[in-house]
Formats: sequence, C-alpha cells, structure tokens
Amino acid sequence: MRFCTATVALAVASFSCVAAFAPPITSSFAHAPSLRDDVGRSLVAAAVQDETAVTTMDYGEVNRLTYRELQRVCKEKGLAATGTTSALRSRLLDFFGTTPADLAGAAAAAAVTAADECVPDDITFCDESNPDFEFNSLLKEVMQKSEMRHWKAATRKLKQLKKRYATPDRPIPQDAYLAVLEACVENRLHGARAAEPARKILEEMSEAQMEIPINLGNSCVVNCLGIEESGKHDGCGGIDTALAMLAAIEDSPSGSNNLNVETYGAVVSALSRDGSVDEAMLLLRAMVVEKSFTPPLSVLADVGKAAAKCGDKSEDVLQVLALAKASGYELDSIGSAEAGRDLLASGVIAAEQMGNLALGLRLLTAASKAEGCAPDRGDDLVAASSSAAQRACTLIHKRAINTAFVDNNWKLAVKLLELMPERSLTPSTSVWRKVVTVCAKNEKSKKASAVLFDWVQLWEEGKVEQPPLSIFNAVVNACEICGEEDLTLQVLESMKKTHDTEGNIITTNIALKRLAKLGQSQACEGIIIGMLQEGIEPTVVSYTTAIGACAKEGSKNPELANQWLQRMRSRNV
Repeated sequence: MRFCTATVALAVASFSCVAAFAPPITSSFAHAPSLRDDVGRSLVAAAVQDETAVTTMDYGEVNRLTYRELQRVCKEKGLAATGTTSALRSRLLDFFGTTPADLAGAAAAAAVTAADECVPDDITFCDESNPDFEFNSLLKEVMQKSEMRHWKAATRKLKQLKKRYATPDRPIPQDAYLAVLEACVENRLHGARAAEPARKILEEMSEAQMEIPINLGNSCVVNCLGIEESGKHDGCGGIDTALAMLAAIEDSPSGSNNLNVETYGAVVSALSRDGSVDEAMLLLRAMVVEKSFTPPLSVLADVGKAAAKCGDKSEDVLQVLALAKASGYELDSIGSAEAGRDLLASGVIAAEQMGNLALGLRLLTAASKAEGCAPDRGDDLVAASSSAAQRACTLIHKRAINTAFVDNNWKLAVKLLELMPERSLTPSTSVWRKVVTVCAKNEKSKKASAVLFDWVQLWEEGKVEQPPLSIFNAVVNACEICGEEDLTLQVLESMKKTHDTEGNIITTNIALKRLAKLGQSQACEGIIIGMLQEGIEPTVVSYTTAIGACAKEGSKNPELANQWLQRMRSRNV
C-alpha cells in the first residue's frame, strides 16, 4: 500500500495511540551517577590532580575538564596536547575507550526498534514536503534572533539547528555563525556570560575551516578575560576559555595571522595574574621569537612581577628582561613609564634573590637615567614601587657596601652610601659603621669625618641609631695620623655632644699621641692627671706615650721621663 502525504493524517491517530504505549526512549545519561564523591570534591578534579587515583574516565568526567586540564591529562597519557577543546576531548575519549557516538548509537538503535514495533505491516509513507523547510525555518529564526541581539535565544536556536537538521551535505552557513557571534560579542561578551557560546562557535567554524573575521576573533578572546581567579569575570569566561578560543582561531584557515599583539598580551597578563608563570613565559616567548611582536611594557611587567613573586623563578625574570631587549626596549629609557619601572623593580628583586649585586645596581642605574620622572628620580620610584622592591634595594646596597668594606674600596662604599638616601633607602647602623671604618682605615680623615657628622645629624633627627664611641675614636685617630688638628677638635666636640663624655681610654691615648708628637710633655702630664681624676686608669700606652714626649728632639726632659717610670712602677703598670 502507498499513501501520499494527505493520507498520513489518517494514520496519525492510530500511530500516536500505539506510540503512547511504547517504552520511553531515554538517554543513558538521564540517570547517570553523580560526579561528586562523599566529601563533595569533584571526581574530575581528583582525576587531574592524582593520576594514580583514577585510571579511566567516562564521558561525563572528560566533558567537565577545562581546557588546561584537558591539556594536562593529554600530556600525562602521552597524547598530543594541541588543538580545540573538542579535539582534546576526542583524544581522551578514544584513549579511555568511551565515545559519545557509542551512546548515541545505542539510543538510536532503541528508537529504531521502538519505531519498527509501531509501524503496521504493508504500509509505506511518502514525504512530498520540502526537505529543507524545517532547516530553513530554524535558520531564519537564528538570523532574526541574532539581528535582535538576543544572544541566548540565538545560540539555543543555532544548537538546535546543528543537532536536528545540519548534515555534511547541508551544513550551517558561515553567515549564521557570524550573525550569532556578533550578537554574543556585544557589550564585552555581555559581561563574559556569552564567552562559552562564543568559544563553541569559534571551534565549530574552525573545524569547518571557515574564515574567522579578525575583529570578532580578537574581541572574543580579550573580552572573556577578567581579573578574578582563573581570569574570570563574575564567574564567567576565564583563561581556559580564552586559550580554547586562541587554539580555535589558530586552527582556522588564516591561522594566527588573525590574532594581534593585544590579544596575545591580554592572555599573557591573565596567566601572570593567575600565577601560571610557565605558561605565560611560553606564550610571551612565542610572541617575541616566533611572531616578532613587540609586547606592551605592561605585559612584560606582569610576567616579571609574577615570576619575581614566586621566589624560585628569578631566571624567568632575567628572561623577561632579555625578551624586552629583544623586542626593542632599552633599559635606560623604559624607566620613564610606570610599567617599565615595575619591570625594572622585578629585575632588582630577582637580582637580590640570585645574589647578583652588579645586576641589581645596574638596573637601578638604568632607572636613574630615565627621563620624564621629575620631580622624582627613576631609581627612587623603582625602589618605592613595592615593599619587596624596597627590601631588595636595601639588601643589595648593604651587601655591596659590605663587599667594598672587605675589598678596602672606600670610594665605592661612600658612593653607595650616598645613593641610599637618594633612593629613599635607610642605611642601617652596620652600614654607617663600615663606611666610616673603611675611610678611617685608608686615612681619609675628611671623608670619614663628613660621613660621621652626617650620621650624627640623622641621629639627632631620630632617623638612625646613635654612633658608638668606638667610631669617634677611629675618626679621631685618622685625623691625628693625617695631621688634621682642627678636624680632630671638631670630632672630639661632636663626641662630647653625642655621648656627653670626654671619651674613653682610647680617645685619651689618641690625644696623648698627638701632644707627644709636638713634644708637649707638660700637656701630656695634665691629660694623665685628668684621666686619674675622671677615674680612668692610664694604660702602658698612656705612660709610654708621655715618656716619648719627654724624648722629643728639642724638648727633651729626662727628669720628667724618669718620674713617669717611677709612677708606672708605683701603679704596677
């Protein structure tokens, strides 16, 4: 028997009645077990974090993996970790021996069996309607919703069109994809809420080898990124979505030529903020080396800051500086921009972590040469950019001064000390002590005195600790050796003002030595008497210095020298 379309309606009622009693066709996922374990932790996350805990994954678990999780699991299983989201999922499903096609085939077989049971014998149906009517009707709805910028309705209709009516011989046209994509990209992907639909459209266009317009592709990637954890915005979009979009666009006919430097830079910055330094470094290196891009300084600074913050990625910071130089930036000029100063600050932090004092000082010198920082200095702004940068700068100067002290390089020690206040760094007591000592040791009495007076002034202002008495003695001794009598008196006066004392035994012996050189034996006697009155016991150095004054050519006094010997014996010296 053969019926035309007009007679089909006569059989609908009986067919419906039979179908009503047919067993329901349900998806094998309808009653799938929960993907949560007893403590509420995702089994998918457990599979990614602990490879030994889960040796196989079902379709639902694979489908829940994010883009980076898919890549990680693929690498763990020895599979290729490149391509779109669907490509990565297909590899894992094939690896684990589970594919959605198997599930769909089982459901289709059940549907065919049920349909066969409902069709009477000797009856055939002839469909004389337009086979493309429903496809064209739904496609028209897709275009209408897209023109109205109803992105949710448009994406739902597009999904229905693909599942129900699209075939290899009758694919969804490129105009439909672009219309829905334009609706999604409005208002920054509608606050990133349209990020996932946009990602799926880009991947479908890429798989169909359709051209993706440059403006749409770049807008999708940039606008799906936010400043929340994992680069999300209000829980939508994020780094994984952006990376999947990048992969889809790169697999399109025009490839990465459709992606601009701002798009790559946005992803690199998002990875840096998320703490994914290794991934950010790989993408940044690809931008500079493979694509010959010049990343914005802000992108380089973001990567450098993230690497310096890790503490164990100092080498990565140096690589960022090298990439900045390879991109055409000059270290002596990038300090004019805030992002450039942030990059230099990251370099200083890394130099301190590595113990590379020369590099840290070189970067600060480069910052000081930058123009356009007035009224401040570039190196001052770098040092004050963060607490970590200030600490690193202080430690670098302190260690460099200690090295100069050990090497007996008083010029370098003084220069570094002078730079510290200019860079808003506060020298510690040990730093002051070493600079004054190395100057006095090299008999630079004027420089040692100048540094000591500066130290005293800062102490009076309450900014540093009090200079110890031993430092005054060292400077007085240097002044005596250099024959700076007036300077000696100034240092002694400053000591008396600072410590409210005439000095200790060392100070007195230094004064005795100065008088002995002049042959003033009576003055030496007066000083020793004053010591006894102050309760300071003269040492053998004190007595021998006084005796030496009696033996000075032109003012010899053997009788007084003999008296000093008797006094020494009487006091058991």
